Amino acid sequence: MHCLVVDDETRLTDLVVRYLTESGHTAEGRYDGPSGLAAARDPRLDAVLLDVMLPGMSGVEVCRTLRGEGVDVHVLLLTARGAISERVAGLDAGADDYVVKPFAMEELLARLRAISRRRPAPAGRLKVGDLVLDPDQQRAWRAGTELDLSRREFAVLRALMENAGCVVSRLRLLEEVWDGETDLRSNAIDVHVSKVRAKIDRAFGRTSITTLRGRGYRLETAQ
Repeated sequence: MHCLVVDDETRLTDLVVRYLTESGHTAEGRYDGPSGLAAARDPRLDAVLLDVMLPGMSGVEVCRTLRGEGVDVHVLLLTARGAISERVAGLDAGADDYVVKPFAMEELLARLRAISRRRPAPAGRLKVGDLVLDPDQQRAWRAGTELDLSRREFAVLRALMENAGCVVSRLRLLEEVWDGETDLRSNAIDVHVSKVRAKIDRAFGRTSITTLRGRGYRLETAQ
């Protein structure tokens, strides 16, 4: 799980980030509302741990803005003990759950697991490493940066991500992406794979797409 922790208590934020990392997750921290909102728009995120009282913009405002923009990330509010009105406002704004300060790290992790089970990630969104593809929105990102893909390039990437770790033959790409409009002797498949490779690999200094001579292409799961 990739998490964002937003709290103006620097020591607490850094402590939670370190605990989540040591628990096998990835995490990053922000210390105010506006920077938290900007970071929470990252499509790679699975969950946002959001303090209610933040400088610049409250946690409730951040949550409400995210939901208004259609961002469907899990949101866990961090609230002060006894602040019932804040919890109600946060839940009404679209938060999934809350945890009361001070809290035990074990409880925080349990709450994250619980909201993940209750409300799974958006259906259809594909993730392979830091590559994210949303078929419904016809958008894709690498490391949080949106990729400028043509319709066919998007379809090639989707086919590779749907079969990550497995070989996708040229024939399969021909059938799924070109719908039989070209043939195996054409270099259209190679050209489009090369363009996708340039945009998701070379532009980011990565090597994700492997060519297997005579067999096809494979998107590696370890990137």
